Amino acid sequence: MSFLPPSLVALVQRLGLGRRTPRQLLQKARALRLPFQPLPPLQESIWWQADPPLHRLVELPRDALSGPVQEDKAAARDVLMHLVEQEQRSLDGIDLRQVDGLVGKDLQAPLYDGLEAYSATPECRAVRIISYNDFVRTLGQAVPGFPEAGRLQLRQAEWRGERLFWAGEPQHLPAFAAAVAYARRRGLEIVLPAELTCYRLSESGLAGLRRRYHVLAMPAQAWSDPAFMGLLLDQGMPYARLALLRRSGAPEFLLLPRRHPAANALGEGLRQAGAPDVSDFLAGLPAAVERAPGRA
Repeated sequence: MSFLPPSLVALVQRLGLGRRTPRQLLQKARALRLPFQPLPPLQESIWWQADPPLHRLVELPRDALSGPVQEDKAAARDVLMHLVEQEQRSLDGIDLRQVDGLVGKDLQAPLYDGLEAYSATPECRAVRIISYNDFVRTLGQAVPGFPEAGRLQLRQAEWRGERLFWAGEPQHLPAFAAAVAYARRRGLEIVLPAELTCYRLSESGLAGLRRRYHVLAMPAQAWSDPAFMGLLLDQGMPYARLALLRRSGAPEFLLLPRRHPAANALGEGLRQAGAPDVSDFLAGLPAAVERAPGRA
């Protein structure tokens, strides 16, 4: 319990929240009244960093998960790293006007729904493109080697639909957006070779996660709630925590192994109490993308 504040440890011990049978754990867990909230729906945005940043699971750092036992964290990390598949493709040519997303902006930026909206902001309008020569010079700053050479570095994620994200230097984001907007406005067909990194959810990885873990979205208040922490700390229960979503106040994901009777009972009880099931959320992402406004 050394990772918890001493005051919370003392309170848990004082309340006598000790060992319980799995049945008792389930009953206590489903009676909890925590401020559970559904996971936020997908938002149309030009920013690659917008939630859910599932691409981070491909190379999840060893210290990304928290919890008291290293072996439990390592086992959860191994399962999570099989959730997303990554593929590299070399494309002979892609029309610049098809790119409608950017990599590299901080998370405080507004969630523009397209590059043309972003190109209307003051930082992009400071990039003056009046003539075709201006366009060539501006795009050459963002894409080294253009127009003689130059290669677009792009990303695409299944859960973000068909949107292509440009992974160039962050300082050139306004110039690139302004160049794309100009090409669209003038009807310029600029075809460039590209390196495309594609991310998609793995059906087998998701099935493995469902089979091995309860994965629940726990509100920030849960980690200072004596009743919940007393259940979580019952009889050295195995668990791991992952803070994947980056926005302020976002829930953390709690992973409880189903093979452990007490952890399995706690997971089932929390789900019945209203904790969102992250596996269900992930399974519904492809359909959510298809239903998003503006998609065919």
